[in-house]
Amino acid sequence: MASQDWIDKDFYSVLGVSKDASPEDVKKAYRKLARTYHPDQNPGDAAAEKKFKDITEANAVLSDPEEREQYDAIRAMGSGARFMAGGPAGGAGGAGFEDIFGDLFNGGGGGRRRYTTSSGGGFEDLFAQFGGAQGGDTRFSTGGGFGGQGGFGGYQAPPTKGEDIHTTTTIPLRSAYHGTTVKLRRGNGQTTTVRVPKGVKDGQRLKIAGKGHTGPGGNGDLFVTVKVKEHPFFTREGQDVHVTVPVTVSEAGLGATVQVPTLDEGHVNLKVPAGTSSGHRMRVKGKGFTSGSTTGNMIVTVQVQLPADLDDAAQEALREFARATEGFDPRASLSEEAAV
Repeated sequence: MASQDWIDKDFYSVLGVSKDASPEDVKKAYRKLARTYHPDQNPGDAAAEKKFKDITEANAVLSDPEEREQYDAIRAMGSGARFMAGGPAGGAGGAGFEDIFGDLFNGGGGGRRRYTTSSGGGFEDLFAQFGGAQGGDTRFSTGGGFGGQGGFGGYQAPPTKGEDIHTTTTIPLRSAYHGTTVKLRRGNGQTTTVRVPKGVKDGQRLKIAGKGHTGPGGNGDLFVTVKVKEHPFFTREGQDVHVTVPVTVSEAGLGATVQVPTLDEGHVNLKVPAGTSSGHRMRVKGKGFTSGSTTGNMIVTVQVQLPADLDDAAQEALREFARATEGFDPRASLSEEAAV
């Protein structure tokens, strides 16, 4: 990159930092912008690609103390006048970039000149004078000169990371409740242990940084999609666990206390009120899934169940029950509800 470009470009503005930003501030700003505009995150987006090149170029200069010092000096020197690229003196409204530096280095005189960082006078001497000392610390990169890979070099893409790995693992519902670890075997025989947090949801994707394929810019990441098996008794809805508990006619009618299994491999004693109908739902607080600081509940649905085969005594008891409750019609309001 030529000095003309450094005068034209405000690298501080590109990264969104102040001119007195610390190296750490520069690094943080670059990383944040790079994540947003990286080509992998914006495939086919030419504007994002250009923005990524701009912020990479700005970071390359501002993150290097020597190049930043050179950049600040050239920007300060060019703040009062516009340096035109090339051309004879008097052309295009004034002296060209080379003519101005020619006057400084060689005591004036027209014509086009080439300047180097040799002992015969050049950029180092110039900036030593600006710094108030001969042979100061200011240095221009010797890695290619203008347009090379050094301080005035053009954009050079950073090394690419290795490819990410995407895979799927399936765990039981109880493992999702407690949390677990799974071992994943890669094609090269290596294994990676992945910690699955408690409360993980079906279809949730976990990211394990640096466990992808190896590349010149570092390792890619490992992404694991977790599938949770269905359970014959427990059903998950959000953070809540739903179960259906069968009760007898007498338990529902007279009331009872029944034991209900829980996902933590224990049980709770649930009080079924007298006169409970099939389909009635009750809540057991804090027996659902935990995710972060939130814990769900267990929702118990009561289902009145009769034996498949009733003997004579049971049938007679039901007939007696029917006679005792003959004034009760659970379908009395069906016609009205259906007519709405």
